[in-house]
Amino acid sequence: MNASYINPFIKAVSGVFATMIEQPVRLGKPVLKKDPVASHAISSVVTIQGPASGCVVVSFAEPVALSLASALLDETMEALGADGIDALGEIANMIAGNAKNEFPEDAGSMSVPQVVTDRSDIAYPPNVPIISIPCQTEDGELIIDVALAGV
Repeated sequence: MNASYINPFIKAVSGVFATMIEQPVRLGKPVLKKDPVASHAISSVVTIQGPASGCVVVSFAEPVALSLASALLDETMEALGADGIDALGEIANMIAGNAKNEFPEDAGSMSVPQVVTDRSDIAYPPNVPIISIPCQTEDGELIIDVALAGV
């Protein structure tokens, strides 16, 4: 898979963390994911259609999701309720919007991101390799999964 399809999401996630919660994101070594299941229960999913087709999933450990939602709402959240999920939706929009600016123009169109709180609700495209990039923050782990065909 061409890095020009992966790097926009890495850059977008790093940028949102730097501005929203002032935390660096430390990238781990990309690996080929064996199971088409999100790493954490709380995820943002962007679907891409066109010459590049598939999805990008940003999966958050709960402490990371709480930290992001708390920062956006400017209050300390102990659990993700409806307001927390809405806040994560806004953050997912920021990530997708920033990635879209860097994404190859002829690659296809991106959907509005969805926040999913159940791993089984995420449908990775069948028979498409999933590149998984583990990331660490002060609050915990997040994983960026890129599963795109045609690139």
